[in-house]
Amino acid sequence: MNQRQVLLLSLSAFTLSISACSSIDEKKSQVSIDGGAVGYPLHQAVAEEYHKVNSRAQISVASSGTGGGISKFCAGEIDIVGASRPIKEEEIKRCDKKQIQFIELPVAIDGIAVIVNAKNNYIQCLSISELNDIWNPKSKITNWNQVNQEFPDIPLKLYAPASDTGTFDYFTQAVTGKAKASRTDYTPSHNQNVLVQGVAGDKGGLGYVGINYYSANKDKLHLLRVQSPITGTCEKPVPLDTVANNLYTPLSRPLFIYVSKPSLDSKPAVREFVNFYIDNSKQWVEGAGYVKLPDEAYGRLKQKFESNQVGTKFKDAKPGKPITDFI
Repeated sequence: MNQRQVLLLSLSAFTLSISACSSIDEKKSQVSIDGGAVGYPLHQAVAEEYHKVNSRAQISVASSGTGGGISKFCAGEIDIVGASRPIKEEEIKRCDKKQIQFIELPVAIDGIAVIVNAKNNYIQCLSISELNDIWNPKSKITNWNQVNQEFPDIPLKLYAPASDTGTFDYFTQAVTGKAKASRTDYTPSHNQNVLVQGVAGDKGGLGYVGINYYSANKDKLHLLRVQSPITGTCEKPVPLDTVANNLYTPLSRPLFIYVSKPSLDSKPAVREFVNFYIDNSKQWVEGAGYVKLPDEAYGRLKQKFESNQVGTKFKDAKPGKPITDFI
């Protein structure tokens, strides 16, 4: 082999080395988020604002549902998962098998909106007991006058998020007393806009969605009040003060991001992005259709994140409990 060939081989090896290093560096600068449709607008807003201050940032934001997102998270496929309910014990065990510890960070509060057709003016408020009568697994109710004799003789058509979503889990736990305990003869969808369109086009339709989906379509829908089992009063999740002050109970809930500890340890970009999220996200919470955390919560979350406090405090939280009880 002559000197020219040796030189070419050396240059080729050097180029491959640079390419490999560039590929590793590029991967370390990427941050991936997936999870619930509820919360997605906030994650997207934060990612867009972060890109304005760090143009080299590569933040991918997707929405495959809370259950689907947590499955990817516990498989080590994503860095952050957005969840519209707390992580479950069986999900924690799946993460443990892959040695994925996580930091749990509430980022906003949401109210689940109970919606009917815009022309439905015969119902103003439903109690949790009435909602349970409608949605429990043994329910045979197919007409509005079976819910209450004062309601008209109109077929009841049901619309709800798919059974692997956080909204489905939280609503069923709050209403029937057990997560996922629900009748199955309803129209499901992972896309809550599909549920909105279904109820908007069905005179006897009833469904439930995250509050931002109602707010974006309120001219097409009638928002019901829900009677609080604590105060006995009928409340709506708007204005948002009713959610912020825990008056809209038990259908108010915290929204979370769960951050992978292995990602934090191996990818500085993840820590930089989450720090930005904690410090700045409250500016865009209401614009995304949710409620800000209490002011003191943000400082506590910052401290929790900086000290790498892993695990969950919300796993056993019951619907209706104020978020401040767990931060």
